[in-house]
Amino acid sequence: MEFAELIDRAMEIRLQYADLEATTYGRPWNLEELALGFVGDVGDLTKLLMAHGGLRSVPDAEQKLAHELADCMWSILVLSQKVGIDLESAFLRTMDDLELHIAALRHS
Repeated sequence: MEFAELIDRAMEIRLQYADLEATTYGRPWNLEELALGFVGDVGDLTKLLMAHGGLRSVPDAEQKLAHELADCMWSILVLSQKVGIDLESAFLRTMDDLELHIAALRHS
């Protein structure tokens, strides 16, 4: 699947959640609430990574870890769209920057 297709799929699901939120809460979540949801997902991810490392006991930890990583990716895709960031381009630029940074550290 292409990156743009991942974004499209993420936004389709976001629209479904927005409809559910409007029905349940009277309005869809705003940007700040989406960000807070992501923070909660990162907390869950951290606990599952601890389980993966043997520091916590979580039934079906590997399956839950895969789900939570995908859930965090979904949140990042949605947040990037909400703030108008071309995440694919930003990711590629950031990887180039990191690569240059690593090379500079190796030569210093």
